[in-house]
Amino acid sequence: MDETLTLFQARAVLDPDAAELETWEAAVSAMQVGTAAFMAAQATDGVVECRIMDEVRTIAATGPQFYANAGNWLATLWFVIICRDQERMDAMCQVPVELLRASGAHGDEYVYHWVDALQTYWLEHPGLVEKMQAAITASYPEIATIAPRDLLQNVLYQPINLFSHFLRKDHEGFNAALVEALELHKTYWTATAERVADLNGVIALGPLAIACLAYDAGFPIEVESEYLPKELLERSWVGEFET
Repeated sequence: MDETLTLFQARAVLDPDAAELETWEAAVSAMQVGTAAFMAAQATDGVVECRIMDEVRTIAATGPQFYANAGNWLATLWFVIICRDQERMDAMCQVPVELLRASGAHGDEYVYHWVDALQTYWLEHPGLVEKMQAAITASYPEIATIAPRDLLQNVLYQPINLFSHFLRKDHEGFNAALVEALELHKTYWTATAERVADLNGVIALGPLAIACLAYDAGFPIEVESEYLPKELLERSWVGEFET
């Protein structure tokens, strides 16, 4: 999972608009490898079949694993949304939250509420408003004390805020929140020389994914940014090849 993410990030440095096929291929690979890991983690015996690159591969069941955690679930879901893969979206949204907890990852509780809210939205299950409120409340800095506060406020919370504007069909508020999310992303990832050199700051992955949802729903996206690859946002490569 880490290798395909790094490859995508490196491609984004070279091709910030995602105007080249290789960047799209890297995004698709990150999606495929991530979803394959979660499909294998759900199975305790036998094998699962997953398309990775241009062939269907057989992967041994793994059961719960340390890497099949809520943070990686979110990162994988962002790629699924960006790649507009409906089938994988269905599959990812049926990954049990209990499986993510079984990874043993030490994280804030709000993340599980956030995963639950996203799954509830996509699967059209009841209780979305309550689950979103639970995610927002649990992400307050005085409650979510495991993640560093600046990371929480500048990066991790921003997709939640954007999604709340998306759910309310608040076009103006969404664009304002997107501007703020990208500004805070830059603030965080340029605060130190070490962060500047970190490829994780190249793309605002969560905000990009939520912006893709909004774009597909007819929201006018009035924001342009080096952290928001234009050709991925506008689904220019979708359908280029089987994913």
